[in-house]
Amino acid sequence: MEMDSIVSAIIVAAGCGKRMGGQTKKQFLLLDGKEVLAHTVDRFEHHSKIQDIILVTGEDNLEDVKAMVKTYGWKKVFSVIAGGKERQDSVKRGLKVLSEKTEIVLIHDGVRPFVTQDMIERSIDAAQKCGGSVLGVAAKDTIKICDEAGMVMETPKRSTLWHIQTPQAFRKELILNAYDKAESAGFLGTDDASVAEFAGEKIKVIPGSYQNIKITTKEDLWVATCFLEEGKK
Repeated sequence: MEMDSIVSAIIVAAGCGKRMGGQTKKQFLLLDGKEVLAHTVDRFEHHSKIQDIILVTGEDNLEDVKAMVKTYGWKKVFSVIAGGKERQDSVKRGLKVLSEKTEIVLIHDGVRPFVTQDMIERSIDAAQKCGGSVLGVAAKDTIKICDEAGMVMETPKRSTLWHIQTPQAFRKELILNAYDKAESAGFLGTDDASVAEFAGEKIKVIPGSYQNIKITTKEDLWVATCFLEEGKK
């Protein structure tokens, strides 16, 4: 990296949490007395190579998240912005406010609070070497491809299948160009890597962790509580 270039993180927490149920959005649910989003942001706030953080949240939660920045004293959060209709729209808005000095950008789900310092470090290194990288874990279960009626069409070879996680890390120009191409073509991907793949980029998968879960359902919250309790022992 050049002397004056920096590593930035975009943390996306604009989801409405329909699968969780209840009135509180999943990113604001309490985990050991602290919001899930707060656990997540802390991991990036305390990493030495992360210079700035952009938080993308729902329009109706902007003031709540800004208040969290003050409450927790996050010094690296320089922008809190409203997301869009889809996650891809939210990331696009985050990319637009990146610093001109940003060379590497990490894009992370606000509801993945168990990302480690090592995962962040390795993601940065892989993006510098390969242009784009994602964390992933090998599939434990057999995966079936089915038609709309639920009938099995194909059983892919399990050794080739990975569950993909975040952060997903990229050279800034690579992911900016990819998002521009996707927008022009009307392509909607399921993650940032799929947007880069659509643009013709090769993405490296590096080992993540089965604990790096995305808290989406009530069951995930129970598992997260167990991880925290185990970590205290």
